[in-house]
Amino acid sequence: MVLETPDGSKAEARESLAVRAKGGLLFMGGFVVLLYVIEFLNTLMRHGLNSTFGLRPRTMDGVLDILTFPLLHANFNHLLSNTLPLLIFGFLVFLSGFRVFLTALAFSWLGSGLTVWIIGGGGVTVGASGLVFGLFAFLLVRGFFNRSWWQILLSVVLFMAYGSILFGVLPTVMGYVSWQAHLGGAVGGIIAALLLRPKSKLAT
Repeated sequence: MVLETPDGSKAEARESLAVRAKGGLLFMGGFVVLLYVIEFLNTLMRHGLNSTFGLRPRTMDGVLDILTFPLLHANFNHLLSNTLPLLIFGFLVFLSGFRVFLTALAFSWLGSGLTVWIIGGGGVTVGASGLVFGLFAFLLVRGFFNRSWWQILLSVVLFMAYGSILFGVLPTVMGYVSWQAHLGGAVGGIIAALLLRPKSKLAT
């Protein structure tokens, strides 16, 4: 027999949120550490990994590169620029649960990679910025799909703090910035939020 207290549901919710927060910190921290380990090895190899596993648009080998290119970076400065937003956005998405996080991450990853593969310019594309844009876009729109006021409020705060990065989805004269990866990641994040929205109940 299970005894319930008047505030039992609230206590359980707080405990669940704490577990998710801990999981988010561990997962995102571990992922970022992995990126730095890879970049350290890549630097020792004079970034030879980029030419092998970086994304090459419109090539058959490039299809497999979709799975690896976000793990590589041009240099440590490139990785540093992605680190903080990746940690913040990833952690905030993880608070909604591992399934939600995994869905948002997967669609951001695939959306970014497929867009670069289809319409990317010449050369090799590397970097986790597509994931950053995907998770950010997911956080911006999910509240409106979920009709959640606190999520909408969070999206407003995030937009005020990081909204300027959205210019990165526009074509730019700076050839070293892959706007295609940014745009594809953002679209992937929006699709994930749409798919994860609460299903409307059918009237009976």
